[in-house]
Amino acid sequence: MSEPEVLFEVRGTLGVITLNRPRAVNALTAGMATAMLETLVAWAVDPAVSQVLVRGAGERGLCAGGDIVAIYRDVTAGGTATEDFWATEYRLNSLVNAYSKPYIAYMDGLVLGGGVGVSAHGSHRLVTTRTRSGMPETTIGFVPDVGGTYLLSRAPGQSGTHAALTGEHLGAAEVLYLGLADHLIDFQRAEELFAALEETPVDEALRSYILPTPASDLESWRNWMDAAYASSKVEDIVAALQALADKGNEEAGKSVETLGRKSPTALKLTLASLRRAKELGTLEETLEQEYRVGLRILESHDFPEGIRAQVIDKDYSPAWNPAKLEEVDTAILESSFASLGDRELKLDPRALSDVVE
Repeated sequence: MSEPEVLFEVRGTLGVITLNRPRAVNALTAGMATAMLETLVAWAVDPAVSQVLVRGAGERGLCAGGDIVAIYRDVTAGGTATEDFWATEYRLNSLVNAYSKPYIAYMDGLVLGGGVGVSAHGSHRLVTTRTRSGMPETTIGFVPDVGGTYLLSRAPGQSGTHAALTGEHLGAAEVLYLGLADHLIDFQRAEELFAALEETPVDEALRSYILPTPASDLESWRNWMDAAYASSKVEDIVAALQALADKGNEEAGKSVETLGRKSPTALKLTLASLRRAKELGTLEETLEQEYRVGLRILESHDFPEGIRAQVIDKDYSPAWNPAKLEEVDTAILESSFASLGDRELKLDPRALSDVVE
């Protein structure tokens, strides 16, 4: 028999969750999200568990995101499994954010998309020199979700806008600067730390493991980045970046090239989502907004096409429709944020008993 996709154990007073799909860089499935929800709810009221650690099996990373192959199969077959998966996943994100006990996320290696959702909402978020994290959704015609628009809309200046639109994989310095993590530790001492956490409160155990915060490129780029990404129109942002590139700014030029490969519709929805998320008061309100947008994108052309190009056929040549920013229908953008009616995702972080249905 194959091993479970996620493992749970209690070591001392530490509840340990191990995402256990190393060959898929622990990509998150619906079953994994459900199991995590149920276990975290149980551990929240279990006096034998004082704190929780989330880690990934293998050496490649905590979690490379949601299982987009499964999503592709569901979408192309006209199924509803993805809608159900996201509802569970977003409840999990909300629970992690509101968790009553220390929630320690070991964000080593790849931590992308859904992996950010099960880590960056925790109380103690640890990165390493091997961390490569980010929200690369615009590459597959989607938008940052799992609370990504909430986190990135609150990053310093316009650094989160840059990260969300470009979808770049970021190292520890940038992840710390964006506010997606708290501390840098040495991955070679991780097992030693985990052993200490079995009996020692995290704030006490962490003291001798925290490394100095490295300098961030995003911080050094703030002056030009804040000006370039200030607009609420993607076309204006691209024009501002191009103007900087024409004056010799190489990083701005790279950003123009990167944005030119993304889904125009996804870029516009991402920017609109970020701007709206900044005005929302809670993570739960933002997750509800991301759910609305996500379900509308399930009906779009670009999302399955983006997955096909990146993961299924791997030709890396998606045929976006529309193919240009100026061709994206404003009415479609606005309608993506409209109420889902009876299908609305309603989250209450205080109601643990309501999380598992």
